[in-house]
Amino acid sequence: MSKPIPKRSEVAAEFTWDLTDIFPSDEAWKSEYEALKPYAEAVAAYRGRLGESAETLLAYFRLDDELNVRVGRLYGYANCKADEDTSNSFYQDLRGKALSLSVALSGAGAFAASELLALRDETLARFYAEQPELTTYRRPIEQVRRRRAHILSPECEALLANAGEMADSPDAIFGVFHNADLRFPAVTDGAGAEQPLTDATFVPLLQSGDRTLRRNTFETYYATLGGYRNTLSATLDAQFKQLRFFANARRYPSTLDAALDATEVPVSVYDSLIESVHANLDKMYRYVALRRRLLGVDELHMYDVYTPIVPDVAEEIPFEQAKATVLDALTVLGTDYTAMLREGFDHRWLDVYPNVGKRGGAYSSGIARPHPYVLLNHTDDLDSQFTIAHEMGHAMHSYLSCKNQPVCTSDYVIFVAEVASTCNEVLLMRHLLNKSTDKRERAYLINHFLDQFKGTVYRQTMFAEFERELGRMAERGETLTADALDEKYLALNRLYFGPDMINDAQIALEWARIPHFYYNYYVFQYATGFSAAVALADRILREGERAVADYKRFLSGGSSTDPISLLKLAGVDMSTPAPVNAALAMFGELVDELDALTR
Repeated sequence: MSKPIPKRSEVAAEFTWDLTDIFPSDEAWKSEYEALKPYAEAVAAYRGRLGESAETLLAYFRLDDELNVRVGRLYGYANCKADEDTSNSFYQDLRGKALSLSVALSGAGAFAASELLALRDETLARFYAEQPELTTYRRPIEQVRRRRAHILSPECEALLANAGEMADSPDAIFGVFHNADLRFPAVTDGAGAEQPLTDATFVPLLQSGDRTLRRNTFETYYATLGGYRNTLSATLDAQFKQLRFFANARRYPSTLDAALDATEVPVSVYDSLIESVHANLDKMYRYVALRRRLLGVDELHMYDVYTPIVPDVAEEIPFEQAKATVLDALTVLGTDYTAMLREGFDHRWLDVYPNVGKRGGAYSSGIARPHPYVLLNHTDDLDSQFTIAHEMGHAMHSYLSCKNQPVCTSDYVIFVAEVASTCNEVLLMRHLLNKSTDKRERAYLINHFLDQFKGTVYRQTMFAEFERELGRMAERGETLTADALDEKYLALNRLYFGPDMINDAQIALEWARIPHFYYNYYVFQYATGFSAAVALADRILREGERAVADYKRFLSGGSSTDPISLLKLAGVDMSTPAPVNAALAMFGELVDELDALTR
């Protein structure tokens, strides 16, 4: 029987993150919150003045940098505290206050884009000459001016900025519902024992070798979630309505164009990913057929897709062992990189174990001043070990970008956000495979990597295609009803898993448990990021120091140039389908190797 999930107060401090590095106490947070409230007036005082002199424009950007850092810390602390226990209303309130303040400050500075657009090229050139420090902000200025056709009047920009908090409501509602309010009955395993079912335990239970437990988990989870399908479809409908509103307001032809233009990624990259995956579905079908054979079942069901197909090799991997293995695997990135990792491990940058009310899943907070924070829900297995490598990849990316870039270009865009994390995972897998001498252990590791690949490239591309269709429906004025969502999701599931998979009716409702559908066309970047990561890891292992140096330039690049160009610096061209096709070819080769190893 699984161990009971502890209360937050029962978790040893050494396995919790130390947020006192951000604020020593809640009182210090409140003091900073009060100190920041008047800054909306300080920002607004620059309205109508950005073109008056180079000194004024520089002063505005310096103030903007200061507020980005201070508000980032304010929100970061509140967000992390709120995620420790999502039922704790005190920290939910702090997070809400921080978000409201951020929106207010954004609204106060909404005039800036219009005023930057109004500056003549000659005026800007003169400003740069008069105040050389202003060239630090050349990149963000160019990013605004590039989007000239989509910037509105100061009054309209202020209105859109002030609507930001309202626009975040669908995501907030979904998160609170899943993390704080949704409750599932216990499920029984093959021996008749009960196991607790939550959002956090759902996938681990589906990884069990007990097929009765997997089926009961699958059916109970979706039977419970199905009771709220109309509420959840209305929430998702609201999400795409707000995306459509902002896209229309900014004169974009679609919600997808609006989302990708913000990060300077061509829509052709999104469409090319889906086309490449469609052209390589035969490899996914071979994988599904292999899974069916190795599980020894007449029919492969959707509750069979997570369990390892070489289960007897699985071992318990305690947190300390997992950390040591990750450090060992990433030595190829240099002693400076592993020293930063040790710093995080030794000084409580991580919140390690599940507790009652804790947000599920894992993330790197994005806070990098004074250092990143990482949330885990570690369960002492191989998947959790890979999660450490993944999330610390995010953390190191944020840390290096903030260390090497000025504030205004230190935040990297979401297109490259999954590259460093996944590169760490690929390097860890290669490390484990290189150490493996046992045939069944190698088969187990390849199976795990294939499952990651399937989940990251094929599954996330399926999500991306679903999201693209939801955007098109919203743009046609159609309502995203539960029935319509079920129908479209089930059709895509059939396409992506192929003829050897039984498409259980319950899987049509999977859209209702995926938080990423509230992230504005985020998920495709898992697939592109994985493909880029495979290419980067190959180059690092093949070329050594030169490739590592190029990779670290990418990690340190922030948003100093567009994301496609950043990846080219590291040796990967995502403007072509080549990296995706190469990664999918590797998937097919690994399927064939696993097939041969298990004959």
